[in-house]
Order: sequence, then structure tokens, then C-alpha cells
Amino acid sequence: MIRSMTAYAARSTATTRGTLSWELRSVNHRYLDVSLRLPEDFRALEPAIRQRFKEALSRGKVEAGLRFQADAAAASADLRLNGDLARALVRVHDELAGLSGGAASPDLVHLLDWPGLIVSERPDFEAERDAAMALLDEAIEAFVEAREGEGAAIAEMIESRLAGIEHQVAEVRRHLPEIRTALDTRFRERLAALSQPVEPGRIEQELVLQLQKLDVDEELDRLDAHVAEIRRVLVLDEPVGRRLDFLMQELNREANTLGSKAAVVETGQAAVELKVLIEQMREQVQNVE
Repeated sequence: MIRSMTAYAARSTATTRGTLSWELRSVNHRYLDVSLRLPEDFRALEPAIRQRFKEALSRGKVEAGLRFQADAAAASADLRLNGDLARALVRVHDELAGLSGGAASPDLVHLLDWPGLIVSERPDFEAERDAAMALLDEAIEAFVEAREGEGAAIAEMIESRLAGIEHQVAEVRRHLPEIRTALDTRFRERLAALSQPVEPGRIEQELVLQLQKLDVDEELDRLDAHVAEIRRVLVLDEPVGRRLDFLMQELNREANTLGSKAAVVETGQAAVELKVLIEQMREQVQNVE
């Protein structure tokens, strides 16, 4: 099953300290390029996170963001008063009040702004980090499913275009006897219009050469072979985007050759239709992993 490189997934979970949220999105890219946005307390996880993506994906420009919304009660529990500093500030305040000859209560609101008076104890985030990695596994699983869903839609579109290519090839084959007869008649009419007679053997030789130059059987056979190969590749359980892109180039080459050999309107129209179908597939193949 093919996968698209365009996808989105998000997962959230609650912990004892707050809420963890992962958001993943990706677009097409030549190789795997992962851009991470992590809170400071989770930066130690970056190597493990990148390894998770490397194991699950092979191509695509991926943006992954982790958010941690701390619970207010848990955050307040981590605050502590620096008692020694507080007592020293109150003592200095009382000394200053005595020197000024007056008495005044300490302005606690201003004292709270004193650097170092309120200490935020750094909690142990090990449990939250483990929860973040478990949540990432869930998000990546949903992300891969989204890619596969998009890939199924792309495969369906490609299959419809392959059927269109087969129809055009069959139409050209159906007209081949008419094409050869028309070429033979046209060639003989031109020879008859010449002022000097031409040997019959030379006529047959020239006719064979002209028909060989305009023969499209080989191109039609290769188009059929490429269509069969694309169908085989579509069901492989591995990244096939680059292989499909190469096959699109091969299809386009055969369509161009068919167009260059177009001796009648039917062949030229078929070549144009083939190029339209191939271009429609190529645009979608650019998003295949």
C-alpha cells in the first residue's frame, strides 16, 4: 500500500502535572526532514524522537510540535520561599525604618519581586517524558494511518488513469491496419504523380522503410509493460515514490515517441491524451512516499 507524504495527526493526554499535546504535519520532500519544537524540559528526548520518525517514515518534510500545559496546582506546589533571604530583607527593612525615625510595615508586594525570594523547585519530569514518548507513538501511528488513507486515494486515481492509458493504446492498435493502408495509398498516389516512372521494387522498398519509421508497435508494447509494472509497484509494502516517478518518466518518453510518429489524426490525438493522463499521475506521484 502506498503512502502519501501529506498528512496531519494530533494526540493529547493528561498527566499529574499537566497536559501533553503532540501535533504532527508533513508535506512532500525528497528525503526525510524532521523539524521539532519541544519545551525546554523535554529537549533531552530529541534523539529518541528523531529515531521514532526514522523508523516509521522514509520521506517527507515533517513538523512535530510538543506542548506541555502545566496544571496550576502542580505549578504552585513547586514554589518555595527563600526563608533566609526573606528574614534578611525584613531585618534590613526594620533597620532602615529605625534610621529614618519612623515605623512602617514591609511592603510584601514589592518584596516578592526581589530576585531569588521565590524559588521554583525544578521538578523531576521523568514521568512526563515517558508519557510524551508513549503519546508520540500513538500520534505517529495515527499519522501513518492518515498517510495510508491519502495513499489509497492516490492509488485509486492512478488506477483510473492507467485504465485510460490502456484504452488509448487499444484504440491505436485498433486503427493500425487502417493507418498502414492509408500510408500505403498515400505513398503510391505521390509516386503516381511523379513525371518519371519508378521501378516497382524500389516502390516496395521505400514503402517498407516508411512504414518502419512510423511503426508504433514497440511503443505500444512498452506502454503496456509500464502500466503492468506500475500496478505491481502500487501494492508493494515499501516506499515506492521514487520508483513511480521514474516510471512516469518512462511513460512520458513513450508518449512523446508515439506523438513524433503520428502519421494520422488518431495517433496524434492518442499521444496527446496519453500525455494528459501521465501528467495527472505525475502530479500525484510527487506526494507518494
